[in-house]
Amino acid sequence: MDLLIELLPWLFAMIVLIVCSGFFSASEAALFSLRLRDREQLATGGSSQRMATRLLDDPDRLLSAVLFWNLVVNMIYFAIVSVVGLRLERDPSFGRTYPAVFAAVSLLVIIFFSEMLPKSVGVLINRKLAGLLGAPLTVAVRILDPVMPSLRFVNLLSRRMIWPGFKSEPYLEVSDLERAIFLSTTDAKLVEQEQAVLRNIVLLSDIRADEWMRPRTQFRTFRPPVSLADLNGQMTPSGYMLVTEPSSEEVESAIHLKELFDVPRQRLEHYAEPVIYVPWCATVADALQEMQRRNRQVAAVVNEYGETCGILTFEDILDTVFTYSPSRSKLLLDEKPIHNLGPGMWLVAGVTPLRRLSRYLDLPLPTSKNVTVGGVIQEQLGKLAEEGDACNWGPFRMKVLEAPERGHMLIELKLLHRGEMP
Repeated sequence: MDLLIELLPWLFAMIVLIVCSGFFSASEAALFSLRLRDREQLATGGSSQRMATRLLDDPDRLLSAVLFWNLVVNMIYFAIVSVVGLRLERDPSFGRTYPAVFAAVSLLVIIFFSEMLPKSVGVLINRKLAGLLGAPLTVAVRILDPVMPSLRFVNLLSRRMIWPGFKSEPYLEVSDLERAIFLSTTDAKLVEQEQAVLRNIVLLSDIRADEWMRPRTQFRTFRPPVSLADLNGQMTPSGYMLVTEPSSEEVESAIHLKELFDVPRQRLEHYAEPVIYVPWCATVADALQEMQRRNRQVAAVVNEYGETCGILTFEDILDTVFTYSPSRSKLLLDEKPIHNLGPGMWLVAGVTPLRRLSRYLDLPLPTSKNVTVGGVIQEQLGKLAEEGDACNWGPFRMKVLEAPERGHMLIELKLLHRGEMP
């Protein structure tokens, strides 16, 4: 009993050190997981929030300070664990089992309460936590400013010793990626999948934004003020709540519903981030590059009149990259775009790109100003397609099976024999 009373100050010190270590772990996770939009909002907030954004202006200084303090706290913690363990071991009433159990429990406690839990909470509520921790973290960083040049010198020296001849290349060729994939694994199936991903990445520079976008008929827009009741308890098809300008139907901002952990019931537009605007003729690669540069997740595709004709989301582009054979109609309809009906006959969705149809049939297609099968049949007919309309297009006979006012056209495609051609 006397020994336990004697150890209470040491145990209290361990609790304090766990809290300090958790503080630095949570600070690191919260600040470095902030998006550009979060930093912009914090920069216009209170003094502690502005301090957090100023710390991120020099991330090397911030990270060096956080890691240094975390290392110091953890070393003191384990030194105390050793002291307590030795005292328990010297007391014959505890035996040899208790010190080992105490050391194991102390290790698990600091891993969970100082690393796993704080970092998880820091990522989940990064913006709120960054605002709360900005002021005390600034003090901790400034204390180390006198020794910061020495820490940076040691960091630079270690990098020079480990990678003395490492040089960054200004440009990476596609052949370099292919060679890296080939040399990284001996699993033929895995190589095939990785090469498919690489091919899809390259394909982004050939696909136009209007080929891959979700057209206006495939997403819902909401005019501010926006409330949770407007969703009627259902997730939007795109996963985003698209907010329009107050006086028009043009998309102005977007709310990623899956990222909202605490969804308010009113004024959801305050949680929206602005969209970027790309022309219909831009490539998906151009749209992705602009989204990454400005840290945005939704791009509004505009036509030649400046009107929003569709949207591209970051998830849609990722689906293009990581799907073995990406398909726009699969994205919009959640079904296969082309069905084989028999020898020389196919059922094709109107939104199917001509590029994909040519790849599927392994046949060259006649030239056209349009990029989809639905656009081609309306070009050949010279009017809006209706159910039952039919026309010839090169070696194909096209017949409209379904043409709903709001929905997707279904077309029967038949390969004509020489005697059937006009």
